[in-house]
Amino acid sequence: MPRPLWTGAISFGLVSIPIKVVSATEDHAIRFHQVHLEDMGRVRTRKICAIDDEVVPQEEIGKGYELTKDELVTVTDEELDEMPLPTAKAIEIVAFVDADSIDPIRISDSYYLAIDGQVAAKPYTLLRKALERSDKVAVAKFAWHNRERLGLLRVRDDAIVLHAMRWPDEIR
Repeated sequence: MPRPLWTGAISFGLVSIPIKVVSATEDHAIRFHQVHLEDMGRVRTRKICAIDDEVVPQEEIGKGYELTKDELVTVTDEELDEMPLPTAKAIEIVAFVDADSIDPIRISDSYYLAIDGQVAAKPYTLLRKALERSDKVAVAKFAWHNRERLGLLRVRDDAIVLHAMRWPDEIR
């Protein structure tokens, strides 16, 4: 089994099921490097400051949020880590809906949810069977990379799958 990408819990009501998230897909795309055709040297991407046209080393690069066209505010990793995300370590189920009510264009990456410890086996199986028998899927919120996301839980074979979803305003 692949290495877990995230650990947390599925939660709804008073139920909390410890889980591990593992990628459900593999990327087999061929990757190319850019090369200088004369001597086959790798061509690198350099980070250049737009103001002084100088190469900027990684340790001098931060994050900035654009308030207006001419005004940026810096944001540190520490500030992002301190932001309260209610779904920081939980996949919080917010609704159960019919599977055909979800537009497939909203579905993004897929991940298997595996139990994290034997204590999670029974409630995990109970949720999986309930989803299976009802022909429903669960709409959930979860936080990943300091950003709250929307997700869809559905059953595939003997596993619960989390599909990351796009928010409505991300669809053209």
